[in-house]
Amino acid sequence: MTQIAMAYSSSTIEPEAVPVVAPRRHAIHQMLLPFSVAYLIGAFVTDLAYWRTALVMWERFSVWLIAAGLVIAALAAIASVIDLLIDRQRPAWFRALTYVVAIVLSIVNVLVHSRDGYTAVVPTGLALSGLVTILLLSLAVGGWGLTYSDRAGAAE
Repeated sequence: MTQIAMAYSSSTIEPEAVPVVAPRRHAIHQMLLPFSVAYLIGAFVTDLAYWRTALVMWERFSVWLIAAGLVIAALAAIASVIDLLIDRQRPAWFRALTYVVAIVLSIVNVLVHSRDGYTAVVPTGLALSGLVTILLLSLAVGGWGLTYSDRAGAAE
């Protein structure tokens, strides 16, 4: 049962002032980036599985994971631009360029994976997936943002 503290003044009953805790606001793209990262790193894992087993199923999983990662990355890029325009943020250039390089390599990787047979993954596709994984894991060190907030993290 919830109790409300009441303060009595003259003849009226007023609730005591309760401090308002504002939730910390996150940029929209910070919520989307981990999904694209998970899909693209998952593609590296399925590439490793294909390399070890040669089951075509793993190669198909890789193609779908890379494609899903690219779709979410496009949404994250759009959200990042919106965050820059609306939410008074400034770009984190090194992080943004690292992400762009990873996405460009993923576009090349999905084209490599679209080829037929074992050479669609080994060695080029596997190497590209590994490089993309390294680049994306380097983004995880400082958080998922591609922008810096000009606010001190407080909601307005």
